[in-house]
Amino acid sequence: MSLPLETAVADNSLARSLDAVIDHTLFESRLVGAVVLVARHGELVYHRAAGLADREANRAMTEDTIFRLASATKPIVAIAAMRLVEQGLIELDDPVTRWLPDFRPHLADGNEPVIRIRDLLTHTAGLTYGFTEENGPYVRAGVSDGLAEPGLSLAENLRRIASAPLLFTPGTNWQYSLSMDVIGGVIEKQTGTRLGEAIERLVTGPLGLRDTAFHITDRERLAAAYKNASPEPERMGAEASVVALTGTVKFAPDRIFDLESYHSGGAGMAGTAHEVLKILETIRKGGAPLLSEETVDLMTRDQAHGVRQPLDPGIGFGFGWAVVTDPVAAQAPWSKGTYRWGGVYGHSWFVDPQKELTVVALTNTALEGMWGQFTVDLRNTIYGAL
Repeated sequence: MSLPLETAVADNSLARSLDAVIDHTLFESRLVGAVVLVARHGELVYHRAAGLADREANRAMTEDTIFRLASATKPIVAIAAMRLVEQGLIELDDPVTRWLPDFRPHLADGNEPVIRIRDLLTHTAGLTYGFTEENGPYVRAGVSDGLAEPGLSLAENLRRIASAPLLFTPGTNWQYSLSMDVIGGVIEKQTGTRLGEAIERLVTGPLGLRDTAFHITDRERLAAAYKNASPEPERMGAEASVVALTGTVKFAPDRIFDLESYHSGGAGMAGTAHEVLKILETIRKGGAPLLSEETVDLMTRDQAHGVRQPLDPGIGFGFGWAVVTDPVAAQAPWSKGTYRWGGVYGHSWFVDPQKELTVVALTNTALEGMWGQFTVDLRNTIYGAL
């Protein structure tokens, strides 16, 4: 069946415009390679693999290239947690100590507040990331952000996190954090399995996904990792670091090969752009076969109750992702209710339910592919073509 003329023309215009954005970014050596997918009304209207998956090996990027997902892991783990909530196996208002009795971080004044599951899902638990603070308590405690320190166990990292003071009383403020790693610990305790096995049973298995996991299914398809540099991105070595915000993000790209490394619920998975798209489209379409529409509605509303707004006007936080509450304040073309996030290895994605639009852009270049000009140009070009 042929597409209506106006739809075909619009899709051709979108393709030309997105090709120009990608080509220009590659020409300027801001990215090494990328896979970009755009779905509209449930149909894939644009797909392209561009540049190189491995520059030194001259290996072209392909649509089935596997990427280290970094924080694109978080929505997958949040979905798994909400499946357990739907099944009545955990509750949003459970204290974390119900599942992790030894996880008892204190406030600076010595008091021990209650941290609930919902506080973890919304990043309102008072936890943080080491990379947000140069030589802060997390750094001094040796806390892993889930991207480096291969071989570290989850139990030990949770102990290190709990040894550092909370930034604020849970539920009173917002701070991007290792809370999804703690959720991973809750899931492991409840299911009695490693997080990867639980994710396979709860999320990737039901969707028939083969490459989204805490290990690499095919090393020949794994993208090399690069970081911003001039005149071209620099390949990451066994250990690498990138200055971000007020601290430094530490990377160990080979961590994904170390089977002893804990399964980081916030940053530990690998996968392909098409499989990330399938997960996001499942949620956009209402959640089946994973979740109910009621749960999806809960996840995609601002559950942080506005406490994130001073930091990022017009953007709240649901369960696992940021949520656009006011596009005007956000100064972005997204519709109200759009949910979005990315990954520090170089990824961005967003879902606009009003326009039935899902966009996934996975790259192998940090940080350009996560919050560089490429992400802005890509977003504005898509909305300009709608």
